[in-house]
Amino acid sequence: MTDTTMGHVGGAGLDLPTLKMMIEALGDFVDENLPPEKILDLDHEDRCPEDVVRLMSDPDTLGVQLVFIPEAYGGMDGGAMDAYRVCEAMARKDLGVATAVFATFLGSDPIVVGATEEQKQEWLGAIGERGVIFAYGATEPEAGSDLGAMTTTAEPIRGDDGEITHYKINGKKQWISNGSIADYSTILAVTPEGPTWFVVTKDTEGFSAAPPEDKHGLRLSNTAALFLDDVTVPVSALVGTAPGKGLVQAQQVFGYTRLMVAAFGLGTGWECTDRAIAYSVDRIQGGGPLSEKQGFTHKLIVPHVVRLEAARAFMEDTADKIDRGLGEDGAMNTEGAIAKYLATEAGNAAADAAIQAHGGYGYTRPYMVEKMRRDVRITTIYEGTSEIMEMTIARDRWQLHLKSAGRRYLDLATEMESLHAAKPQIGAGTAALAARAMAAVLQACQVGRLTRSQHILFRLGELIAFAEGAAVFAKAAAAQLDGTRHEKNPGRFDGAAMSAMSRVYAREVAQRIASDGARWVAGAADPGSPAIGTLSGIPSAAILTAQAGMLTDMNYIADVLYGRLGN
Repeated sequence: MTDTTMGHVGGAGLDLPTLKMMIEALGDFVDENLPPEKILDLDHEDRCPEDVVRLMSDPDTLGVQLVFIPEAYGGMDGGAMDAYRVCEAMARKDLGVATAVFATFLGSDPIVVGATEEQKQEWLGAIGERGVIFAYGATEPEAGSDLGAMTTTAEPIRGDDGEITHYKINGKKQWISNGSIADYSTILAVTPEGPTWFVVTKDTEGFSAAPPEDKHGLRLSNTAALFLDDVTVPVSALVGTAPGKGLVQAQQVFGYTRLMVAAFGLGTGWECTDRAIAYSVDRIQGGGPLSEKQGFTHKLIVPHVVRLEAARAFMEDTADKIDRGLGEDGAMNTEGAIAKYLATEAGNAAADAAIQAHGGYGYTRPYMVEKMRRDVRITTIYEGTSEIMEMTIARDRWQLHLKSAGRRYLDLATEMESLHAAKPQIGAGTAALAARAMAAVLQACQVGRLTRSQHILFRLGELIAFAEGAAVFAKAAAAQLDGTRHEKNPGRFDGAAMSAMSRVYAREVAQRIASDGARWVAGAADPGSPAIGTLSGIPSAAILTAQAGMLTDMNYIADVLYGRLGN
């Protein structure tokens, strides 16, 4: 009987002191073993510090991967909230090393969701007790993000009695994190019944890895192609008891794994922003520090802090729901896609702005922001590209729009209006306008049958992510004011600062949905289409009026960031 319990997603969670201790220990370990000078040298040499990765995985040294492993198999039984916080902390130190740890977690996921109890004891126990390293072998050279198009095959081999005793695997995997250093690899291959996961050990005959890829960034992460040439594995290497369930097992954890990559974007983006803030205090230009120049702070710092914290709010909301088992099978796949999209796009933009904030210095190798900008670029590519996220979001929310007869975002607007009535300072009223604009744009697309255009569908995914992000951010600001926000959030900003950020974000989102949404509808609809008239439902005048106070709020956020309040 296959055990399909969602071990990672259903983790009981760490208590707050244990989580803080793990994050502190992680920071101390990396600071001691990978100081900035060594990180830059390894980046220049394009070399993965395998010794450090193995020490991090050793339960007697640090055992960071134990956060992701159920307690029954030697782990700490961390929940989604714990995993996001640990991933963010790792990314702030080095995203390449963070990816190496994440790859073991990712490689173990098919085991957690689909393996038998005996298999879990063997494979998860090896991670929990010995700190072995895993790789996740799904992506192929021609298939990319489309797992259904893979060509790696697993041919059953039958004994004299007709029963399957072994499988012979042939194929190639591409862009595999930990590919050259993993002790075990979970390999997705097509059996006669469909895609199926197998666990293959490093020393299996016919199983080999190419030299590590020469990458743009993430150079401390070992990334290599895997070759499977007549690799014969026993039937016990098949994850679970029945072949053909590989895609279902992969999809069960997309919400969770994409949340972890969102944390990578968030952590790297914030580290770059913090470095830019520190630099601007000391850098004198035009007779004063850059930190006192509105043209600097309001372009290169404040907007990125707002977008990063909006992404954090959505991530925490998603993590909390995963930990409480909400959503279909607790997977929260669309929410995970929104979290990843918001956080990784914001992280990339923040890293880019940090280079600009450093001027010419930011463009040189000795400055860490240059490396971090190259590293964070991968977060909009791996574990599902931003375009795949847009498609995932749009397809799911389009169906919800249709099933609700166009009420989904109108109902969200009503919810935000009620929140605004209770707490008018958190930007919920403007988030409501954004939701009403989103509803009008979706209705126009329905009337004009515009989602037949893939480009329009993808653009809807982008706008929907922003609309839902604004609503969740407003709720997070309200919770911060009430003192009811999740105890595991970092707590960097108080309710007043969160409220100002939520107001700024809601204004930006509402204006973007109104202008871009109308533009895409008008640009895609046939001349004279009734879709154009439907755009009258966008509350454009109210959205313009809501922009009042934007500069004042940005000034306040800058004062918070630079500690200027009360001076």
